[in-house]
Amino acid sequence: MIKFFLMVNKQGQTRLSRYYEHVEINKRTMLEAEVIKNCLSRSKDQCSFIEYKDFKLVYRQYAALFIVVGINETENEMAVYELIHNFVEVLDKYFSRVVSEILNL
Repeated sequence: MIKFFLMVNKQGQTRLSRYYEHVEINKRTMLEAEVIKNCLSRSKDQCSFIEYKDFKLVYRQYAALFIVVGINETENEMAVYELIHNFVEVLDKYFSRVVSEILNL
């Protein structure tokens, strides 16, 4: 099950957040700061799956944008990794040129 969905830039600013479980506002900011720090500190050679507290983080980087999804431990990481890319493709179809802007093509 997906717990949350974040879009974050390289400066660590959250551009979009959606929570699928109730999390208090002050805990959200702490959670987002820790999640962002964990994802931004990893190199491109490292795996895009991180075990964090009682859930997993699946992230994907598109140029200066990170998309991070928090999932429970029973969810399939590869399926969520592909879901992130499909989400970007849907944005591209709807708004046009999103993928080329994100990927700097």
